[in-house]
Amino acid sequence: MTDMLTAPRHVPSATPASRSAGRWAVAGGVVAGPLFLVAGLAQGFARDGFDFTRNAISQLALGEWGWVQTVSFLLTVALLIVGAAGLRRALRGGPGGTWRPALVGVFGVSFWAAAAFPADAGAGFPVGASEATVMSGHGAVHMFGGMIGHLALCAAFFVLARLLAVRGLRGWAVASRVVPVAVLAGFMLSAASVLAFTAGAGLGLLWLSAVTARLIGAPADRWPTVVPAGIIDTTKII
Repeated sequence: MTDMLTAPRHVPSATPASRSAGRWAVAGGVVAGPLFLVAGLAQGFARDGFDFTRNAISQLALGEWGWVQTVSFLLTVALLIVGAAGLRRALRGGPGGTWRPALVGVFGVSFWAAAAFPADAGAGFPVGASEATVMSGHGAVHMFGGMIGHLALCAAFFVLARLLAVRGLRGWAVASRVVPVAVLAGFMLSAASVLAFTAGAGLGLLWLSAVTARLIGAPADRWPTVVPAGIIDTTKII
């Protein structure tokens, strides 16, 4: 006897169609990080007075051409939010299917805070700015928003590691527990080295893109099987 007895309760799980749609939407989360970094690198090399060893990419939002970096922030917000929504749809019913997309969404919102509350001038940028950096109200909000965003990103990696392990991607799971340590180390060293901060934040963005692409691109049969609540498999008791 192989029938299934179904109780009234039912928790929906992801269907192949919803996962396919989620993969299209989640592409935003895959391209957001590389696009942001390429835009930042291009501006940093092109703008007078900017030095990657002394200035943070967020300072590019200051000065005459600052609007370019502001647009980059806002575009990144849109891509990450769309990607988080697609990821939620694609991962529905699996481990981390709720928390991971929500944490990525928080990370995305932090870029809106960065655009709305610019960083302070300092370390000689923009050209003519003082070498010293004086913390302003909007600069403090900018820094706090970035801290919350990257903490959410690190938490997302830890949550994601479980799903990667379930799907047999153990190397990726281990790396998803190591990368947050490097990102947080970059933040801790930011007072002594802006370049360390930039490297840590950049690593977080690139790993988010890589691991999301790997997760969504894995064969459908690698998704963990979730039995909806209220379903009793009678083959186990016959």
